[in-house]
Amino acid sequence: MADQKTKAEQFKALHVAGKPLVLFNVWDAGSARAVAATQTPALATSSWAVAAAHGLADGEKLPLNLVIANLQRIVAAVDLPVSIDIESGYDDPAKTVERAIEAGAIGANMEDSLPQDGTLREVSQQVARIRKARCAADALGIPFFLNARTDVFFQKGASNSDASLMQSAIERAKAYADAGADGLFIPGLTDVERVAELVAASTLPVNVMLDANVPDPGEFAQAGVARVSYGPAPYLLMMKALENSAGQTLKAWRPN
Repeated sequence: MADQKTKAEQFKALHVAGKPLVLFNVWDAGSARAVAATQTPALATSSWAVAAAHGLADGEKLPLNLVIANLQRIVAAVDLPVSIDIESGYDDPAKTVERAIEAGAIGANMEDSLPQDGTLREVSQQVARIRKARCAADALGIPFFLNARTDVFFQKGASNSDASLMQSAIERAKAYADAGADGLFIPGLTDVERVAELVAASTLPVNVMLDANVPDPGEFAQAGVARVSYGPAPYLLMMKALENSAGQTLKAWRPN
């Protein structure tokens, strides 16, 4: 537990505005070891990738017992801080965080959308869930990095240029900070100028999600983000590479 506490403290210290922690997300022990070999200072899972690797869709369709067992294998495979994506926290976010900590996690993403359809929870409902998760972590004595994810820009028809959505994100950032969150994760927001606006308005370090096609990732560092995630992109890249390699190899064995 002392080692886990140290890792949690190290992980939190890696969140520096303008010098972001870059997380190339993993999904199992094998991918964790591969990414760890690059000398990355920390690892984080992607719930989408973990679910896909088990043959299921995202949205808390993967049973929590499997999620935790997968986390345990990742933690055992590497000597790095590991943050877990717990989606919306399943039925009981406090219990889910307790189980994640017991399995060795030092942080978690927890989103404010409903797993069944992706619509947003009311702010008051999400604040209550964050508080429960915060209390559970604090009770175990781990400075657990609770990364509050808002899916404002993942809603149907959402646009980065929508001022009302930006205002909603800022309001949620404040409410989640007051509830005990350590970071703000805002996937779907990819306009650098809008990201800078959110960074300026948020008291929480801001985490954005990018993919391999972003022309200049450094612009997001200049905008002040403290964390960059790649979500399901690494898994998709690996599966495409596997498909291509298998296709080429098997084609060579097929008779003309």
